[in-house]
Amino acid sequence: MPMRLPKVSVIQYLNSVPLVWGMLKGAQQGRYDLEFMTPAACADAVRSGKADLGIVPSIEYQRLDRAQILSGISIASKEEVKSVLLFSKVPIEKVQTVVVDNSSRTSAALLRILMRKFYSRWINIIPSAPKPAEMLKRAEAALVIGDPALTYDGQVPEVYDLAAEWKKFTGLPFVFALWVGREEAKVGRYRKDFEDSRDYGLAHLDAIAAEYAPKLNLQPPGVKAYLTENIDYSLDEENRKGLRLFYKLAREAGIIPVEKDLYFV
Repeated sequence: MPMRLPKVSVIQYLNSVPLVWGMLKGAQQGRYDLEFMTPAACADAVRSGKADLGIVPSIEYQRLDRAQILSGISIASKEEVKSVLLFSKVPIEKVQTVVVDNSSRTSAALLRILMRKFYSRWINIIPSAPKPAEMLKRAEAALVIGDPALTYDGQVPEVYDLAAEWKKFTGLPFVFALWVGREEAKVGRYRKDFEDSRDYGLAHLDAIAAEYAPKLNLQPPGVKAYLTENIDYSLDEENRKGLRLFYKLAREAGIIPVEKDLYFV
């Protein structure tokens, strides 16, 4: 009987492609069973055991039992991210209701923290499918993430980049997603493959840009700039500091009941 391949849930957005490029095109090809889905679904697949590990929204690490983080890798942003955006018809200080992309959990938590902690606003949140124009018909602001945010070209009076907002108030990068698995999946044994896959992706950004730009109706130089300037794929000390502060503020805001320590493998 052939050995079962480790099941890996992957966020279906452009920003995760460099992480799995080695598994799609490089030396790690054929070693993993990849399934592409929304960020929320990635977390649910790991939680239910349908996936051995996945690119999980960072807030979800706190909600998973016996979870382990693959050290050294993340989807983060040091400055502005360009794909987690609050589109608003009014200045942020006046926002009361936000329609939020229902595939987003970390970004929704980040929005609540930013509004409460730094703008002293308690907002109403309405979940919705990620269709920015439709969302803006239902409230004065819409939180859109991933490719729908990156490619939206409608006219909106105010656009706030949530990573840039976080950086402005905290001085730290923001970590949006992590490779996470449950303890019994023994994810540490995959670490070298996952690092090599990411490094292969970062060495082949021109190929990724050429393949994905037409799918998203973007230009290859713009795609490459996004993957190099807006997204950071490390989990360095600065990123870990940003992550720990996010968890602390999430607990203070009542978004998570307790703040679990980071358990790296």
